[in-house]
Amino acid sequence: MMELPDYSFELAARALGFRAVAGVDEVGRGPLCGPVVAAAVILDPARIPDGLNDSKKLSHKRRMALEAAIKTDAVWCVAEASVAEIDQINIVQASHLAMCRALAGLARKADHVLVDGNLLPKALAIPAQAIVRGDARSVTIAAASILAKEARDRMMVDLAQQYPGYGWERNAGYPTKDHLQALLDLGPTPVHRRSFRPVHNILCQDISLSR
Repeated sequence: MMELPDYSFELAARALGFRAVAGVDEVGRGPLCGPVVAAAVILDPARIPDGLNDSKKLSHKRRMALEAAIKTDAVWCVAEASVAEIDQINIVQASHLAMCRALAGLARKADHVLVDGNLLPKALAIPAQAIVRGDARSVTIAAASILAKEARDRMMVDLAQQYPGYGWERNAGYPTKDHLQALLDLGPTPVHRRSFRPVHNILCQDISLSR
């Protein structure tokens, strides 16, 4: 039987006196292009949508339904860090920047944060707990993962219309075979991450060929 995320991490925090327990997650560390997107969510314990899970384990249709429920019943915010910021400060720091922006944008200030992964953003000024595989263990982090993924997927569909040929509406910017081939055939776009090796190598090749 598949293990589902639950509210136990949140209950443990609430037992310590915290009342606004937020979950944060990011989407988009691995792609070669586009922003990294994070979401922060504070669930109402009395109105937790059924079926919350790691966004990667859910169909697009199910994520859309859960996204609507989360946005109706929870406090939430989605934020991003740009391609320029990713190239400037690296993808891990940019992911943490997006997380902090999402937390800062919440209409209700969180007093405790559950963070997906094994690292906490250094800029966090409130108590926090890093949870490995948090999106599969905490319903609040799972909710954040759903909002972040749906938001970023929509961004990549929009970017695919601006820069056709790379298949971003299907691959969301990840280094799939068709994306890598398009990168070779068409070259990098302004929204490709220059600091990522496949993009960097093609740019270096272009520079050497032009000399």
